[in-house]
Amino acid sequence: MTVTALGLPQRRHSQGRRAAANAEPVYAEDPGLIDRFGRVVRDLRVSVTDRCNLRCTYCMPADGLDWLDNDAVLTTGEFVRIIAVAVRDLGVRSVRFTGGEPLLRRDLEAIVAGVAALYPRPEIALTTNGVGLRHRIDGLVAAGLDRINVSLDTVDPERFARITRRARLTDVVDGLAAARRAGLGTIKVNAVVPDRQDLARLPELARFCLDHGYQLRVIEQMPLDADHRWNRTQMVTADDILDALRSEFTLVDDDRPRGSAPADTWMVPGHHTPGGEPARIGVIASITRPFCGDCDRTRLTADGMIRNCLFADSETDLRPILRSGARTSEETDAAITAAWRANTWAKAAGHGVNDPGFHQPDRPMSAIGG
Repeated sequence: MTVTALGLPQRRHSQGRRAAANAEPVYAEDPGLIDRFGRVVRDLRVSVTDRCNLRCTYCMPADGLDWLDNDAVLTTGEFVRIIAVAVRDLGVRSVRFTGGEPLLRRDLEAIVAGVAALYPRPEIALTTNGVGLRHRIDGLVAAGLDRINVSLDTVDPERFARITRRARLTDVVDGLAAARRAGLGTIKVNAVVPDRQDLARLPELARFCLDHGYQLRVIEQMPLDADHRWNRTQMVTADDILDALRSEFTLVDDDRPRGSAPADTWMVPGHHTPGGEPARIGVIASITRPFCGDCDRTRLTADGMIRNCLFADSETDLRPILRSGARTSEETDAAITAAWRANTWAKAAGHGVNDPGFHQPDRPMSAIGG
C-alpha cells in the first residue's frame, strides 16, 4: 500500500476550536486518530460477522442476504491484531463488538479476552439481539466484557414475531435477565420504532425497561436497510418518540454533559436504576438531530474494512496488509496505522443523509455493524 503525503493527522495537544476543513494537521508526540475537522477518534465499533439469526423487516429480507465467504472474514487473531494497533498506537479507548449478530461467532469470548489483555485496556462493550445471550453471558463477562446493549423493539410477543420474523421474545428477555445476574452495570435496550402503529406500544416497552432497571434508548430508523426501502416521509422521528413516551411518563431534561454519546437522555421521576440513580430514557435522533460534529467513532467490518462513518461511500481494506506475508510485524503494524489515519483524515463533516444528493450506502447495517 502506498500512502501519499497529504498531511495525515495526528492528535492535537489540546481540544480547542475545531480546525477548518483545509487546515494543516497539528502533530504531537502521541499520534492518534483525528480528522480534518478536529474530531478525535476514541471509540471503535467492530463487526465480527455480517450474519444474523433474526430477519427484522426494517433491516433485511425474509430470506436473509448473501453472507460473506468464510475466508473473507477476519480470524480471531486478525481481529485482536488490528484492535491492538488501534488501542496501543491510535488512542482508541473503547471497543464495541457488533454484527450482524456477534453471538454467532463461536470465538467471541476469545476475541474479547484478547482485547481485555491489551495495555492500556480499553472498555469492552457488546451490542446483541440477545437471542443466545443467556448461554454466553457468563463466559463473556469472565473474558472481560464490561457493558452490553440488547436490541429489543417490543415486548408484545406477536408484534416481536412479525418484526423479527422469529418467535424468540422469551429468549431475549431471558438474556437480559441473565446479563443482570452476571453483574453487568448499566444494561441498555436499543429499540427501533419500525412503523407509526408501534408508537402506541412504546410506553409498554419503556415500562418494561423501567421496571427491570434497563435503560431504554429509542433510535430513529436510518437508511441502512438491505432493501433500500427507507422513506423519510414514513420515518418515526424523535419528536414522535418523545410525544409517545410523554403520554405516560414525565421526562425531565438530563443536565449531565452528553459528550460524544449518541443519545440525548431524559430522567424519569419516580424511577431509579438498580444502583439507586435516577432512571433515564435516551433517544438517538441520527436523522432529525444529527450529532456528527461530536462523533468520535471509527468502524471495522467483519471482512477487514475500515469505515469512518456508517454512511461513508468508501472504505479501506486492511486484509492485504495483514495477509501479504511480505512485511515484518512492525511494518505490518505501521502500515495498518498509516491506512487508518488516512481513512480517518478523509472523514466527511457529516453523514449527509439530509443533503439533496444523498445516496444510501451499498452495505446494509448488518454488514457494517451498529
